Amino acid sequence: MEYKRVLTIAGSDPSGGAGIQADLKTISACGCFATTAITAIVDENTVGVYGVHPIPIDFVRGQIKSVLEDIGTNAIKIGMLHSSELIRAVIDSVEPYGFCNVVLDPVMVATSGDKLLQDEAIETLRNELIPRTRIITPNIPEAEILLGQKIKGQGDLPVCARALSQERKVSVLLKAGHLTDSTLTDILYNAETDEVLELTSERVATRNTHGTGCTFSSAVAAYLAHDLSLNEAVSRAKEYINTAIVRGAKYEIGKGHGPVHHFHHFWD
Repeated sequence: MEYKRVLTIAGSDPSGGAGIQADLKTISACGCFATTAITAIVDENTVGVYGVHPIPIDFVRGQIKSVLEDIGTNAIKIGMLHSSELIRAVIDSVEPYGFCNVVLDPVMVATSGDKLLQDEAIETLRNELIPRTRIITPNIPEAEILLGQKIKGQGDLPVCARALSQERKVSVLLKAGHLTDSTLTDILYNAETDEVLELTSERVATRNTHGTGCTFSSAVAAYLAHDLSLNEAVSRAKEYINTAIVRGAKYEIGKGHGPVHHFHHFWD
């Protein structure tokens, strides 16, 4: 017997709601064995980010190599990569094992509004890493940065998702959470089948949204590791994150943006 495995390459969140910690919870809840390569230790909580301590580049390389040489993986989720040097190190480390089922959450800004990606790294992410991934999962501010244009409303999302895809030949899950509509419709442009899939949910009245992007992208990676099609993996991940938000809405953890309920399938 073998576990379905997902390697997450991301930063560490001591408050447990985002980053590596959210990835571990999500991947496990979605039925996979999670392995990690930590790129940075972030001093943060539900209120804000107070500092970022990068892990030495060679040590990040070592973590990735150690996991892939020994355990291997069925999918890779990539999150916080704060510099061009780190992005290139991740590419070089993964390349020998193949870029299969790679989900990139282009983390640029925390839920609190704090910046997590250096300006010079944006071009490296755009030109060198994104073309190697299967799917990217930007929110609206991240998509605006990648596109170099503003997104005005829900009607712009399908066009913008296609534009992001055509530029880099990658599938795009463009998330609508930053809009103010009562009904939110995330857009998946599947570059493999040239189709647009709408993923609709009702907005939940809660401030517990810390780590939603990390959680959503990790769920996509986990369902891809289970050999689901891209459409099915994203649909299942959308169901998972929406339920995690709904079931975690009334909990109180911290003074700011609390986490979602990663283990809603198992306990309340």
